[in-house]
Amino acid sequence: MERISSIEDLASPSHLALGVFDGVHLGHQAVIARAVEAARRDGGPAGVLTFDPYPLWVLAPEKAPSRLLASLDHKARILAAMDVDFLLALPFDRERAAVPAAEFVAELVAAGVRTIAAGEDWRFGQGRQGDRQLLGRLSAEMGFRFEAVAPVMMDGERISSSRIRQAIRDGNLAGAARMLGRPYTVAGRVVEGQRMGRQLGFPTANLERGEEQYPPDGVWAVRAGWSGKSAEGVANLGVRPTVDGKRRLLEVHLFEDPGDLYGEVLEVEFVARLRGEQRFADLDALKDQIGVDVGAARRIFGGGG
Repeated sequence: MERISSIEDLASPSHLALGVFDGVHLGHQAVIARAVEAARRDGGPAGVLTFDPYPLWVLAPEKAPSRLLASLDHKARILAAMDVDFLLALPFDRERAAVPAAEFVAELVAAGVRTIAAGEDWRFGQGRQGDRQLLGRLSAEMGFRFEAVAPVMMDGERISSSRIRQAIRDGNLAGAARMLGRPYTVAGRVVEGQRMGRQLGFPTANLERGEEQYPPDGVWAVRAGWSGKSAEGVANLGVRPTVDGKRRLLEVHLFEDPGDLYGEVLEVEFVARLRGEQRFADLDALKDQIGVDVGAARRIFGGGG
């Protein structure tokens, strides 16, 4: 999948799904599918236009979520598996936000966009004046197809990124997965740590903390993927009170030796929470508990222990 950052880089003709798409949940996927269907029907590439950084962080940081469901790079990896040909991550600032909605659409049409798909309630442009009514009118005037996509409902409520974030904060990973249409994962680059896990006999990959939403602290059975490989393991999420840790970290111990992971981007799925984080009397007690945790995680994955 190609990544571009300018409207001028669009191919002609092209078919776009427009939105923020945090998490690329089932509602987002319905919008993206309309652009993909149009591209396969009429010819030309299908793409997703989103904004970087997250618009509310620029316009109203006090109202914006502190965490996202997927960073831009993580979002790109999700989209690459959805028959999307390109991702246009348009730089977002107050200047871009001040562009009138009709002018923004005219930019897209001038660049060769033939289909615009968006959620029925999506708002955009200066003063959030762009909506489905404007897009419907402009489609007739400018000669593009507008696909208005209804919200996807689950359990009587609209699927939304904020609803999924709350489920993750609550530890309801199964509920989040239902709304996402896939297991929830976080992604982070493996960085140098204190090598405490290695000293205890359980070497860990320490993930650089990004902007993504984490579930409650504790010890988790996890699956991890990187560079086309995958492995099962156990992870500690928290501040490591036994060693007087201060920063919230995600440390992943994989059951099979993965080799050198430094610099790799690890995508981690939280499969089951084994226990909360706790302080132990000493490192020997911590080591014994890690052994118990590893055994419990192995049993979850059907490996005994």
